[in-house]
Amino acid sequence: MTPFGQAVRRLRAERRISQKKMAYDLGVSPAYLSALEHGHRGRPSWEFVQKVLGYFNIIWDEAEELQRLALASNPRVEIDTSGMTPAATAFANRLALIIRQLDDEAIARLDAIINEADDN
Repeated sequence: MTPFGQAVRRLRAERRISQKKMAYDLGVSPAYLSALEHGHRGRPSWEFVQKVLGYFNIIWDEAEELQRLALASNPRVEIDTSGMTPAATAFANRLALIIRQLDDEAIARLDAIINEADDN
């Protein structure tokens, strides 16, 4: 499941809307919406995110958060380390190999390190 998919599923559950009804209302197939929620589809398009925002009548900060989650929801990430150090390439490859073995706590620790570096 992607962050965007998780958010959409939560919004549907809170409003007691079935996946089939939401898909019909947005003009997509239930299979597409299911695949998007479960992370079997790529990042949703800007247009689709706008439809979801309108569908749930989401504005301001919550809309910005859902758009941020959509941008962070590509289940097939590619990291280009060309021109970087060998250590950066090795790290990216190592992460790709072990990410499925990391639990949420380990991911949170790595994320905190990355956020700290991003703040500098």
